[in-house]
Amino acid sequence: MKNITLLKAAVRVHPALPKVIGPLQSRFFHHDFVPRDPNAKPKRYKYPAFYDPYGPKPPPSDKVVELAGRIAALAPEERRQIGPMLKERLSLPKTQEISTEGMELGVGGGGAAAGAGKVEEKKVEKTAFDVKLEKFDAAAKIKVIKEVRAFTNLGLKEAKDLVEKTPVLVKQGITKEEANEIIQKIKAAGGVAVME
Repeated sequence: MKNITLLKAAVRVHPALPKVIGPLQSRFFHHDFVPRDPNAKPKRYKYPAFYDPYGPKPPPSDKVVELAGRIAALAPEERRQIGPMLKERLSLPKTQEISTEGMELGVGGGGAAAGAGKVEEKKVEKTAFDVKLEKFDAAAKIKVIKEVRAFTNLGLKEAKDLVEKTPVLVKQGITKEEANEIIQKIKAAGGVAVME
């Protein structure tokens, strides 16, 4: 009890502090604590309409405004030449074209509706195949599971669960030769597999 009295005597307390923080809270040791007026209203802060992490941007200089006006006045043919010329002058790295292979792109503005009416003249040859396990002989179940494990790199339990879900895809996106090999191995083990 003596120690508490000595501690209170050693630490100066703001006279309004006990009224503000109450009897149970003690903030004597917070060096930056300033008691809040209990009758004060909360502050209202103005928040911007949208968050810009870089802060407000200064208005463009007169040179930039003049340049934008001159570019807008150019003919479309000349405007197309600006990008490549700036890339060359500023030594920017060349951009690589994005491959659209395998994507279905709509013809013109009509999209799928316009493309549906036209018949595809050139048929695309399929390069990726899937192997589907159709069925297997109950006596050869263990052999089929071993074969499935061999070419899927699955554990014993996962391969067993996969085989028991027949008909199921066991391998996807492989070449025709690989698919034929897998089908032959499954056939030799006592199962029936097809290529899709």
